[in-house]
Amino acid sequence: MSATVAAALKKIAVAILTDKKLRKTFLGIVLGVIIIIVMPFAAIIALFNGGINIDTARLQTLVVQNMSAEEQARLQRVEDLMLEIEDKMLDAGFDQQRVKEAQVLYVLALSDYAEEAGFVDKLVGCFADGQSDAQLISAVNAAFGTNLSAEDFTKVMSAIRAVYISTAGYIDPSTKNNLDLVEWAKNAHSHGWGYVWGTYGQVLTRSLYKAKAEQYPDEVGGYAEFIEDHWIGGRTADCIGLIKGYSWFNTETGQIEYGTNGMPDVGADTMYSNATEKGTIDTIPEIPGLAVWHEGHIGIYIGNGQVIHASGTKVGVIQTPIDNSGWTHWLKIPYITYYDSDVAEAPNEKHIWDVLYAKIGNPYGVAALMGNLYAESGLQSNNLQNTYEESLGYSDASYTQAVDSGSYTNFTSDSAGYGLAQWTVEDRKTPLLAFANARGCSIADLDMQLDFLCNELETKFPGVLSTLKNAKSVREASNAVLFNFEAPLDQSEAVQAQRAANGSVYYSRYGQ
Repeated sequence: MSATVAAALKKIAVAILTDKKLRKTFLGIVLGVIIIIVMPFAAIIALFNGGINIDTARLQTLVVQNMSAEEQARLQRVEDLMLEIEDKMLDAGFDQQRVKEAQVLYVLALSDYAEEAGFVDKLVGCFADGQSDAQLISAVNAAFGTNLSAEDFTKVMSAIRAVYISTAGYIDPSTKNNLDLVEWAKNAHSHGWGYVWGTYGQVLTRSLYKAKAEQYPDEVGGYAEFIEDHWIGGRTADCIGLIKGYSWFNTETGQIEYGTNGMPDVGADTMYSNATEKGTIDTIPEIPGLAVWHEGHIGIYIGNGQVIHASGTKVGVIQTPIDNSGWTHWLKIPYITYYDSDVAEAPNEKHIWDVLYAKIGNPYGVAALMGNLYAESGLQSNNLQNTYEESLGYSDASYTQAVDSGSYTNFTSDSAGYGLAQWTVEDRKTPLLAFANARGCSIADLDMQLDFLCNELETKFPGVLSTLKNAKSVREASNAVLFNFEAPLDQSEAVQAQRAANGSVYYSRYGQ
């Protein structure tokens, strides 16, 4: 493809994606043009199947057969570079959405630079965590001497981002659970998912829309013009489909696989009937990920008095106070696991968050560390391990006073967990005591313990600190702390999940 043609395609793509009237007619084609740069070739062809029945395998064969050997080699080179970009972006710790961004930049703007030595490494080097589109494009322009527009890039990426499902905030992607259901619902709401009866989170292609309109002529066909104007090309779900889509979502492939993970294809009323733990809405416990229900409709309680639900064709997925929408009952969804997220608020937890964030700079890492500290001590800096209170004859307060006064001299060797991190072994309690003595403060002083903890991470556990700084999920960071910093005897899957669940509470309180 010549540079002139590539530039023309880019302008056409941006124009159509941002023009509502043109988007109605040409969106499938334009997305095909754009997605050709961000998906394997077979998947690209499938996108053209939106409104026309096409034998995609035959079409792919015909396209390749009509290419010259030079063109086929060029296509293979593009595919190879796409894979190299994906591999190196993932190795650098970026998620699939950032991978797509890098691939978009390669094909739409940087193909003329692709044969330069180190092209992919230079491209990956333009990316950083937390950067805006403007910052990314500025870095690309500086690296390659281009004059790209951040506004154009944002417009092109908006269609792709609208259908992207991030699992970064999931505490346990391998298990269907209430806390990750909440993250799923928040993603659906923030990305503006639409409502189409009978769908469950799929991208609404024209072929899917046509099938649903034929299957449900009143519920779908009766809203034809509105759906075509608003929901084609994005993800859609009905009320129960929002829940089923989460359960059927394969976090490894990124695909929603119908009928998987033990979730049957049932309606809202049947799901309520099948639930064994439920009650009237006035008795709802504060458990994010519960479902709320009234006859014929169901939603997801996300905590703090808020519900996300696929409300109706003309509004899509919305968030409303629980007092709205006429909910009559709550239920635990019988096909997912419920983790305890009842983490009591400690008096100094915001201060702890602020100190640790200054050191770590990554909300996933800070939340995960605090989730583990909560499991160890409840975030109490004078906490003496419960099992030692009786054997040593001390309470939290009296043990602390005895150590501070010098009347108890076995602090470093008694193997009793103490403090925020429940420091236990002699080679960690000895420097903790020395740290406190050097400051002339109590062994229970919170700021001293936080400084000591940060010092330990820096000097004795640099691998854990690196993971905390670069983690892409609470679960990833939490397991690093559990296995390599706290290292309790019980490191079972249940313990891993619960500590990550603790961390997700702090992430929701302070990290978003």
